[in-house]
Amino acid sequence: MTASVDVKASPDRLYGRQRGHPLRPRQQRLLDQTLPRMRFPESAIADPAAGFGHRPAQIWLEVGFGGGEHSLAQHAAHPDVGYIACEVFENGLCSLLSRVVPDDGEATAPVPDMLRIWDEDARILLRGLPDASIDRLFLMFPDPWPKSRHAKRRFVHPETVKQAARILRPGAVWRVASDDPTYQVWVEEVMGAQELFETAPPATLRPEGWPPTRYEAKALKAGRQPLYWTFIRR
Repeated sequence: MTASVDVKASPDRLYGRQRGHPLRPRQQRLLDQTLPRMRFPESAIADPAAGFGHRPAQIWLEVGFGGGEHSLAQHAAHPDVGYIACEVFENGLCSLLSRVVPDDGEATAPVPDMLRIWDEDARILLRGLPDASIDRLFLMFPDPWPKSRHAKRRFVHPETVKQAARILRPGAVWRVASDDPTYQVWVEEVMGAQELFETAPPATLRPEGWPPTRYEAKALKAGRQPLYWTFIRR
């Protein structure tokens, strides 16, 4: 018998504002010219394999890629995997895009066939994806929304866990990393109250095959202890 987690229904948005400092000219070109060429098309949500340069054998999904280091490293290590990288914050989008195309190549430089960007709330995508269509899910150092009244905005949420289970194939892996103590406790509570994923105690050292991110480096420098979970779809 599992415990229950009493939280409010999740809202339609996981995030607050989408823009930080005013964009520089290069960043604006990336959003105007490069992003449309890499955006995962809404028309492919019902058949996500159709959203890439060729139909991949596997499709991986990352929610909130931050600066893009993890997404780009995974794509480089697994170039035949169809990789959907989700991020709404413009500075994060620009950070990834700036590593894909050179300056003055925003409109013309080649872009990866198997890396696509979803720049709306990730849960909109989750709701539309077919059952058992995703082979791996990543949630690397998400916004912890530390205040209890904001718990409904956390991606690790009972409702979202059900959606994640629906889109993941049996045996698929869901990786979660966080350095925030509140979020760490929250992940343990939420995942301990469900039966859709096999759970195990988190690792305290980044496991092999997990590319580093700037958020992990920042946490370690500040003396915070990241935890790394691997959940398996039953």
